[in-house]
Amino acid sequence: MKRIAIVTGASSGLGKEFAKQISGFCDLDEIWIIARRKEKLDELAKEINSSKNFDIVKPIQLDLSKKENLYEFQKLLQEESLKLHSIESKLEVAILINNAGFGTYGPFEETPLEKEIEMVDLNCTALTALCGYVIPYMNKGGLIINTASLAAVLPLGNFAVYGATKSFVLSLSIALKAELKDKGIKVCALCPGPVSTEFANVASNGAREEVKNGLDAGKVVAHCLKKALNDKGMAIMAFKWKFKAFASRFVGRYFGARFMYKFCKRPYKHEEKTEETVDLSDFI
Repeated sequence: MKRIAIVTGASSGLGKEFAKQISGFCDLDEIWIIARRKEKLDELAKEINSSKNFDIVKPIQLDLSKKENLYEFQKLLQEESLKLHSIESKLEVAILINNAGFGTYGPFEETPLEKEIEMVDLNCTALTALCGYVIPYMNKGGLIINTASLAAVLPLGNFAVYGATKSFVLSLSIALKAELKDKGIKVCALCPGPVSTEFANVASNGAREEVKNGLDAGKVVAHCLKKALNDKGMAIMAFKWKFKAFASRFVGRYFGARFMYKFCKRPYKHEEKTEETVDLSDFI
């Protein structure tokens, strides 16, 4: 049996931390790290492999917002499984961490539509596809972590499509948890507020270099892994994040979206288009 873990959006931020922290799990034979930026992936693989004194990390450069690359990922799984069958072994995906994603700041009509469509493709379609491809390779004790956001709990003006995609991720994750319970497969949605990653730089198209009041990504990941392994359906670390999630139940969906649109504007640039998508999550 070959037990592997898969981490998407692993070139930086939360994905990078997930890869580093699960590399300490003693029952994994290989960790596939997936992202668009090959140099960043190679750096991370070298760092982890050097610390382990053997090659456990396998970098895979794929832009998961493109459907042809989703099929390429499926092909990689199938080829690995067939290769192992030839030596009388089996492939088991012990952990799947769907972390790839990005957001865009600004009113919907003022943000590039092609960017919003790409966001839906990456945040929703790719995540759904990877769950579908991977679950057949999972056994009892398997773990799926999907990175959602605190933005999932309420519609957000100035962040409309991102919030909608994260609501999808949260809803899908909870439904999958219910469906996979009898198979012994755990599913957890990570719902962070502001985290110190590259998210804000991409979402603002360079207008904001850092996430405002972001918490440490390593601590967020450690908390999430602890909750996920204890079979919790959601991981929300900070008390202020938990309070906002709870309070959202008493705020009308339209009122919340209108308030965010009028009073919680984020900086963004119109004239340039960002070429990179990176990892998650920023809310208020």
